Amino acid sequence: MKKVCLITAMFFMTVSLMAQPVMKLSGTEHNFGSFREEAGRQSYDFEVTNTGNSPLVIQNILASCGCTLPEWTKQPIPPGGKGKITAIYDPQNRPGAFNKTLSVYTNSNPQLVVITLKGEVIPREKSIEELFTFPVGSIRFQSNHLAFTNVKKTEKKIRVMQVINPSKESVRIEFENVPGHLTLKASPETLKPGQKGIIEGTYDATKNNVWGNVSDMVRVKLNGVTQQNLFYYISANLVEDFSSLSKSDLENAPVFKLEATTVDLGKMAGSTSRDVEFRFTNTGRSDLMIR
Repeated sequence: MKKVCLITAMFFMTVSLMAQPVMKLSGTEHNFGSFREEAGRQSYDFEVTNTGNSPLVIQNILASCGCTLPEWTKQPIPPGGKGKITAIYDPQNRPGAFNKTLSVYTNSNPQLVVITLKGEVIPREKSIEELFTFPVGSIRFQSNHLAFTNVKKTEKKIRVMQVINPSKESVRIEFENVPGHLTLKASPETLKPGQKGIIEGTYDATKNNVWGNVSDMVRVKLNGVTQQNLFYYISANLVEDFSSLSKSDLENAPVFKLEATTVDLGKMAGSTSRDVEFRFTNTGRSDLMIR
């Protein structure tokens, strides 16, 4: 009796092993070619055929980025049956060449098959509102923020930003509440209708006594009228200038060394605070100044 049961079990195991779905794709790569961004979403169908002898199930498809959307046959595909995988690529705000993948998981062997999608998006022409995002009265700046990034304490640094007058009237641009370490001017000062210009800012770090990340907010005047509730934001990171130090100066410079750069605060109740103390040592050969 035991021998009969064993033979029966082996028989069913053999049948089970022999009954396997097999996924055959019409291809594993598609090139959409070059197309314009305004053409919108592009799609392509991959045909799926089950060449095995048991139902094929496409369990999941994972895209390598949010720009690619997969759709697929959700019902089991019988032996000899067909289904499809639709790959959809969204080009919005994604100019240039792309190379994306879809990872297809099934109940067949191999369980994972990777589909590659390629192409190139020709960027659309952006509108004035997209290129010049900061409206000030009847004109538009590229941004409300002129960033100087790192500025050495010994230098003057220049940054520029485009501005446009999309209105039908000429506009004279000026600034007020400008601090002494900063100069701002429009070139040309008066923009004709439809004309583009440049806002040029000069940051004189020698005239600012603070260190690190600093910011200023100035007002914009158009044709002599101050624009209310609008500020033009200026930022900079004022840093030490080590370029003039000799080899001897560098060898004898101070060295800031922390005992630890991380701290474990453990469990904390909500709406509570905890003080943390970081200890440091000057391991250099001259006095260390904390700016």
